[in-house]
Amino acid sequence: MEPITWNDFEKIEMRVGTILEANDFPDARKSAYQLTIDFGAEIGIKKSSAQITTRYFKEELIGKQIIAVVNFPKKQIGKFMSECLVLGSVNEDEVVLLSSDLKVENGLRIA
Repeated sequence: MEPITWNDFEKIEMRVGTILEANDFPDARKSAYQLTIDFGAEIGIKKSSAQITTRYFKEELIGKQIIAVVNFPKKQIGKFMSECLVLGSVNEDEVVLLSSDLKVENGLRIA
């Protein structure tokens, strides 16, 4: 693993957001959901694709606060444009979302 500098780390905008919608993503190569996430007034609402279908049902994701990188370039995935990268810990084929253990304001920066 190559170390990064503190300046490199400061460029990464990790923020707290609340999932507003979770929909099936039938066009994805690997099973995934299309998420709509509210990052508060400063950043707004962004969309993301997340391969979290083995761990989560769509219904339980609504209202869940998650952590995402919001300053990556947009990425086209089929007909869907992903605007942020939802973070999670990966164990084989299962992804567990990173989240806050207490409800906090959407858009708060992770440091």
